[in-house]
Amino acid sequence: MSDRPVAGRTVDRLFRIALVIKGIDGALELIGAVLVLAVSGDLVGRVVSEILARDLIGPPDGTLARHLVAGTAEFASGNRTFAVVYLGLHGVLKLALVVALLKKWERVYPLAVVVLGVFVGYEIYRAFHTGSILLPFLAALDVAIIVLVVREYLVLRRERLAEA
Repeated sequence: MSDRPVAGRTVDRLFRIALVIKGIDGALELIGAVLVLAVSGDLVGRVVSEILARDLIGPPDGTLARHLVAGTAEFASGNRTFAVVYLGLHGVLKLALVVALLKKWERVYPLAVVVLGVFVGYEIYRAFHTGSILLPFLAALDVAIIVLVVREYLVLRRERLAEA
């Protein structure tokens, strides 16, 4: 059993859970990058039309529908480079950071904070410019993970100093 107090063990579990979620998110982003490359704009347009026709996300003139149509128009135009690069790079970086943090590679923690901080800044920037409703949520999740990474880093350093 760990000599950390119960609250510390709870935060440790939250940290691991957040990392697993981030790893799944990174893997899904990599899959998304591949799908963006593989799927035609026409197919996406037909799927979105079907979703809107069946009111699966609310009224066809509602906020979610407008965001979906705007995103589809960009995708169908063939301008996918940004999406592929963003999703691919973001996914690879997240997976690499998750592995390094789970292995407790102390040197990676400051880098993880910087990389996640850049992601947060970019997610907020894109949210303002695109009106995305998902990006602020993802930015908030990244901020929470940054807090957990900093906390875990400080605990690891304290433990390493105590062992020395």
